[in-house]
Amino acid sequence: MAKNALLEIKRSLEPHVGQKIMLRANGGRRKTIERSGVLEETYPSVFIVKLDQEQNAFKRVSYSYADILTESVEVTVCNDEGQVRITIEQ
Repeated sequence: MAKNALLEIKRSLEPHVGQKIMLRANGGRRKTIERSGVLEETYPSVFIVKLDQEQNAFKRVSYSYADILTESVEVTVCNDEGQVRITIEQ
């Protein structure tokens, strides 16, 4: 069942490659890290985000689909109509 959920997360992210997204990640010890960038590519186990240069010290970050499944990372896609949060149906 978890493998199907990870595949669904990957499939829900794939159409948004090249679009601006916002990430909210659990930084540990009650810290929340918010970043914005462009969804650069999806791979079988991870996805790559190219971060906005002026806000971040490094260029790219990668997260696994399991991070979304365990709610360690929230992904919000920014488009013309507003913002769409990637959610997982369990």
